[in-house]
Amino acid sequence: MDRDVGLDAIRARKAPWDIVVIGGGATGLGTAVDAASRGYAVVLFEQADFAKGTSSRSTKLIHGGVRYLQQGNVSLVMEALSERGRLLQNAPHLVNDLAFIVPSYEWWESPFYGVGLKVYDLLAGKYGFGRSRHLSREKVIEEIPSIQAEGLRGGTRYFDGQFDDARLAISLARTAVEQGAVVVNYTGVVAILKDTKGVAQGVRVCDAETGAEMEVFAKVIVNATGPQADAVRHLDNPELNTIVAPSQGVHIVLDRSFIPRESAIMVPHTDDGRVMFAIPWRDVAVVGTTDTLVDDVPLEPQPSSEEIDFILDTANRYLARPAARSDIKSVFAGIRPLVEGGDEVSTAALSRDHVILIDPNSAMMTVVGGKWTTYRKMAEDVVDQASVLAGLPQSSCVTASLRIHGYSADADRLGGLSFYGADAERVQALIDTNAEWAAPIHADLAMTGAEVVWACRYEMARTIDDVLARRSRSLLFDARAASEAAGTVGALMAVELRQDASWVVDQVASFRELAEGYIVS
Repeated sequence: MDRDVGLDAIRARKAPWDIVVIGGGATGLGTAVDAASRGYAVVLFEQADFAKGTSSRSTKLIHGGVRYLQQGNVSLVMEALSERGRLLQNAPHLVNDLAFIVPSYEWWESPFYGVGLKVYDLLAGKYGFGRSRHLSREKVIEEIPSIQAEGLRGGTRYFDGQFDDARLAISLARTAVEQGAVVVNYTGVVAILKDTKGVAQGVRVCDAETGAEMEVFAKVIVNATGPQADAVRHLDNPELNTIVAPSQGVHIVLDRSFIPRESAIMVPHTDDGRVMFAIPWRDVAVVGTTDTLVDDVPLEPQPSSEEIDFILDTANRYLARPAARSDIKSVFAGIRPLVEGGDEVSTAALSRDHVILIDPNSAMMTVVGGKWTTYRKMAEDVVDQASVLAGLPQSSCVTASLRIHGYSADADRLGGLSFYGADAERVQALIDTNAEWAAPIHADLAMTGAEVVWACRYEMARTIDDVLARRSRSLLFDARAASEAAGTVGALMAVELRQDASWVVDQVASFRELAEGYIVS
């Protein structure tokens, strides 16, 4: 996956593309994979980096959505559960099952939640990850030694999926390229091109690295920009009403000692009507999330002090050792592109279903809503409609069984490099060939110099942020350590990207400023 090769292919193409996809998050990348695997000519433009926004800021769960079952949205739960199973089959190097325990402090909670989770099991059917069951007080404490034992009566265990969102996005980008798509980051769409009848026929894009613009023509345009969907729709028609109700979700990252075993805690009902999770993830514990209606949709949303306090207050009701601000290794926020529900509807109640809109004048398609778990089905629906709209030869979707780049059925044997899947041995070869590259970039981070080189050569990493936030998750694991490692990473990248010393200085300064937003004082 090479950015220069992709740009050259775009410039060289004379015929219109079948499909232009705007947006390099979960939905856009999934659409590119689906379209390319059907044989369509597809190009994807991402204004920043792949999964820079919402798609790298999730709770790291592939799940059916217990809360949606509580709301009565059985169809969404069934769809998500089946997609959860397919994703485990297609990307076992990135997805694993995880046990969740719902602790009970009132006599009625275990039977109440137990019934609901039995229904969850039934809906999962053949895609189930394991059966739910009641746990005694002693068993809950054994599974989660850090749980608040006072007043604990027992609990209910069920199973869902866990994954690395940004790594899945990079693997999807590589899968799309392998299927024949062209995907390019740091190319923002600045205009929608139209014919004399006002029908969208292409886009004007700007290369963020050079400032150069080019016009790219296509038979159909898909706007898959998540929280930015309205901004792209307004490029098409400034008079359109907004359709996205952006909601901010915040997570805090704690030391793994807060969740020392391999089971997660699920709090079924917080003060704002959400569920909250405290989950083990790699060497840390991730706790969240919030649901706060916001007006702006920046690429780097900032958590509020109130959101951080809300998470700590809620989590500490269930932790024997209370977490304080000083325990937070990193904090991150993401914006959910919820479908607008009117002024009187809370964000917790807005639809998580995806919606596909086709503008009656320009025929530009927009897809909003949804979540990571159902990205593949969203993409299938988008391409089904896009192919008809563009008059393309009909071809069936194949992604239900399409293996995602890096597929490895025994990824666990790869240890700390398991998320690279089938590429792990090549990454290890880089580590083995250069003693400098073999060293970690920081004493408190697992990433090696070889992985920085790999990210530049094969994963289209262009900035220090790309490497430390998404190719690795160092910024989330320990924001202070990531900030301190920026100089080392910048020096390695400069050699690979043929950049000079001033580039390194600018990159380090920019990343350290960004990292400040992840550090809690």
